[in-house]
Amino acid sequence: MTLATIKQLFIYPIKGLTPQAMSEFALTAGHGIKGDRAFALMFADNIEAAKMPAENVPWMSKKYFAVQNDWPHLAALECHYQPETTVLTVQRQGVAVLSAATNTAAGRDRISSFFSEYLAEMQPTKEARHPQFAPLRLVGDSSGETRYPDRAPVHISLLAQATLDELTEKANQQIDVRRFRPNILLEGMEAWSEFDWIGKQFQLGTALIEVTARIGRCVNIEVNPETGDRDIPLLSLLKQEFGHAQTGVLAKIINSGTVKIGDVLTSN
Repeated sequence: MTLATIKQLFIYPIKGLTPQAMSEFALTAGHGIKGDRAFALMFADNIEAAKMPAENVPWMSKKYFAVQNDWPHLAALECHYQPETTVLTVQRQGVAVLSAATNTAAGRDRISSFFSEYLAEMQPTKEARHPQFAPLRLVGDSSGETRYPDRAPVHISLLAQATLDELTEKANQQIDVRRFRPNILLEGMEAWSEFDWIGKQFQLGTALIEVTARIGRCVNIEVNPETGDRDIPLLSLLKQEFGHAQTGVLAKIINSGTVKIGDVLTSN
């Protein structure tokens, strides 16, 4: 039975930075999506991790990294990563401000210095887990094998377009999907119906997944993905209108496969 259709696909090459729309990608059991959150900007005052080669820093809590819910104006940068060349390019207000390779020491140093200087001009949110400024260090490997998602277990995230539509109606303004940073946006299903999928397995494209949990939200959903300003109090709206602060679901990959826009999710 077809439950939904894939409308959009996203990966986030560098944790906390710009999403990249994809037409398809592979889901790999035990890993997730290759290249998704493969890099992160780690605060250099993490003494233990600072002793490790940058390419080999393991997963750790997001409190050790610069992310949008703590430093929202990261969203004002337009970042694009090209895996074939390993080059990260950054624009600010339409002007190119950085182009550097992630697979060379010089390029990584340029990237680290740029974001360190950028954050030095910014103020964190009052809820920030790492409110004190420290220099940043790009960690992760250009192979795409490293992963720095918010949670240690491997997962992907799914969100229903109808849920976004209902939030748009309640907020009386358009709610951009990028606020919620999903991997997969689904259409053709009722709002919030993904919450009914917890503990169940589904065929998604050629992969088999199991939905494991609702996603509890943080202040990142209040950040405008174009400007970096916190302009819509979505956490309060969720709690007031729906009695919770959750949208979308997490899923683990049972059997590897591929997904592309237009593929369907079916009950298993």
